[in-house]
Amino acid sequence: MSIFVIGYYAALIAASCLAAYYKKHGAFMLLFSLTLVSFIIGIIGGVPALRAVTTFAGALALAAGTSYAFKEFLILISKPALAKELRTAPLTASFGMFVIFTYAIAAIFAPWIAPHGESEVISSAFAPPDENMLLGADQLGRDIFSRIIYGARNSVGLALVATLLAFFMGAFAGLMAAVKGGWFDQLMGRLADVIMSIPSLIFALLMLSIFGTNLGVIVIVVAVIYSPRVFRLTRAVAGNIVVMDYIEAAKLRGEGDWYLIRREILPNSTAPLVAEFGLEFCFVFLLIAGLSFLGLGIQPPTADWGSMVRENATLISFGDITPLIPAAAIALLTVAVNFVVDWMLFRSSGLKEQ
Repeated sequence: MSIFVIGYYAALIAASCLAAYYKKHGAFMLLFSLTLVSFIIGIIGGVPALRAVTTFAGALALAAGTSYAFKEFLILISKPALAKELRTAPLTASFGMFVIFTYAIAAIFAPWIAPHGESEVISSAFAPPDENMLLGADQLGRDIFSRIIYGARNSVGLALVATLLAFFMGAFAGLMAAVKGGWFDQLMGRLADVIMSIPSLIFALLMLSIFGTNLGVIVIVVAVIYSPRVFRLTRAVAGNIVVMDYIEAAKLRGEGDWYLIRREILPNSTAPLVAEFGLEFCFVFLLIAGLSFLGLGIQPPTADWGSMVRENATLISFGDITPLIPAAAIALLTVAVNFVVDWMLFRSSGLKEQ
């Protein structure tokens, strides 16, 4: 039995005993369960399996520590009201906010962070990693690490613009339908039903095949596809508000539709709409990445995570996981946004008061 195995089990058992002594029941259950699972994994997979478990546990511990530190940092720099809300945030939400912050920094400062240009050819095709290229070169000899950094700006930026447009279109239509009612409400509802009845990917492929694949067309097509979702939610939320007594009182005072939307309805429907914005961003982001993977999204030589997976897929046949890095970047951002959205939905649901 190696020193690593002895030290591994000794550390787990010692940590479990300390957690039990200080009556930290949650930590004890976690540590002792890990000890029992490690016995089974060690018998089946041996030392390499235990090293993999140690690496995974260390990564989780690092993520948890980073999330906690980032949460405390946000609390210290925030105003008292916001700091009070942040103290209730779970570590998953803190982790999501940290990931979003990291992606934002990479997107904003991409030209200064990336060691090479977005489409600069600096080596031979599929060159291995060296001191100049952290992740090696792609099929044309461009630095993959630099393209991933620029991909944060292009992929996330395009998805954010498309989400903002879809949200504006859907929310405005939903608010107007709730306030006006009648034929306008019926017309917008049926139009939303028609668009939502068509599978989003098929609709996007059809529109992009007809109108081209420039960035403006992509933004408009994606916004049209996902605005009905925002319309449905906004119409439902606003429909419950427009029947309230204070809305009737505002109408009796002679207030117009814009006043009702801006001063009465929006302030009382902000929480679910903000949560919906996060979910909408995830759907838009994944759709744009899928379109780029199929060759109808962001076009070369512009760096995009979806197209990078397709362009470097050949490396997977040789056991190189480099093409999975942009795919992991897509998945990580999607999970992070969902963590934050889950927390926001929990806050807006009122369950925290129970």
